[in-house]
Amino acid sequence: MAPTKTSTEKPAKKARSTGGAGRKKLTPFNKFMQSEMHRLKEDEPELSHKERFKMATANWKMAPENPKKATA
Repeated sequence: MAPTKTSTEKPAKKARSTGGAGRKKLTPFNKFMQSEMHRLKEDEPELSHKERFKMATANWKMAPENPKKATA
């Protein structure tokens, strides 16, 4: 018969990284969205988050920070 584990035995935990590179570098889109959401929140506080997000993504399409900016 195979040996059984008792309830007191726990699997070994993986060691966490204590250093390294830290956070990922923000993409141009993420940087733009952070600043644009902040700006829209100050300029138009009555809008919901969802409405501000839609406006911010629409603004991204023509933003100079956008590397894939659509030329009209």
